Amino acid sequence: MNKRGGLVIALVALGAAALASTAGAGSSSADRLAAVDCSKTITLPILTPLTGGGGPIGNEQLSWAKYAAKTLGPRLKLKVQIVGGDTPVEKGPGEALKVAQKFISNSQVAAVIGPATSGGVASASTALAKAGLLHVSPSATDTALAAGPKAKRSASPAAFFRVVGGDYVQGPTDANFMVSKLKAKKVVVVDFQEPYSLGLARAANATLKAKGVQTVRLSTSVDTTDFSSLVTKVPNDANVVFFPTQQPEDAQTFGQQLLEQGKRAKMFGADGTNNPAAFKIPGSYLSNFAPDISGIKGNAARIAGWKKDNPKANLGSFGPPTYLATQVAMMAIAKACNAGGGTLQNRAAVLKHVRGTVVPNSILGGTFRFSRSNNEPVNPKFYIFQIQKNGSYKLVG
Repeated sequence: MNKRGGLVIALVALGAAALASTAGAGSSSADRLAAVDCSKTITLPILTPLTGGGGPIGNEQLSWAKYAAKTLGPRLKLKVQIVGGDTPVEKGPGEALKVAQKFISNSQVAAVIGPATSGGVASASTALAKAGLLHVSPSATDTALAAGPKAKRSASPAAFFRVVGGDYVQGPTDANFMVSKLKAKKVVVVDFQEPYSLGLARAANATLKAKGVQTVRLSTSVDTTDFSSLVTKVPNDANVVFFPTQQPEDAQTFGQQLLEQGKRAKMFGADGTNNPAAFKIPGSYLSNFAPDISGIKGNAARIAGWKKDNPKANLGSFGPPTYLATQVAMMAIAKACNAGGGTLQNRAAVLKHVRGTVVPNSILGGTFRFSRSNNEPVNPKFYIFQIQKNGSYKLVG
């Protein structure tokens, strides 16, 4: 999940090396803040789209963050208040920086959940790291954020972590499925001229070409709402259209216009299209960083508790990773509080404990831990779903 921010990404990358020496050990911004009494309420903001096209996903994430704070707080002997920070995707990645600034000056903020989008992370990571703030994203997948050499990462290698894998996993996973399961010979790869779609498009395209698949690249603005002219460029013999958008309703529109023009290609979305209420063209495919958690042992009580708090909401794929991201942040805070004798001396103290955090029986299945070489989860995986006639998503890979 992502949004525009090429220039911002470049600037963040230039500053990442310098931040590594300050954010992990404490920075002037963090040290100026008064020590926090861990028996008092600690604030955890979540930076995610709560309005606009990404609103349904962001509100799903917010609901799971609140549920995590409610249920895990007593076990960790913490009082945590989740506060939403709205970063509509339509306003671009810079909105995350504006929202982050509002929370940096609040001494009760010990860490941040998110930003949810890759562009948002790239935009806000420098400021958050300078303030010594751990930020754990439940959904930002751009490879450059956390994978590869530290000097080339577009987020702070000292303060940014994520609980889901990157596009370097998702792109090849999607492409390999197109080849092995869909027997695709010609694939149209669309991007929206912003980091999330560009990263996924490049990763999938590279794998497809390596497998001998003919690819056609198409590009359009993230603000496009009528795709009819773009659809005309889809070859009649194309098997698949790879459509990595962050706005599921755009995938629905493109797919409908594809059918109206008599094109036979199957739609294939990525994690940003995962919304059964918005993208529901039968036979289409999409990928996501989370499985159907209802089939994972130990999740029944979690799901039942969340549904009790959110009776009108449907179980989706963006909420559970947010529960995990909140859990990771809270566990790191609890360790920092214990090390400080009941006091959180500064925000950087939380960063000292996050990498070693281990979550047994994770909501996403198995044991969760971070890699020793970067701020990525160990062995991240993406899952493939197919949309059924009734609009439901069925796990197929």
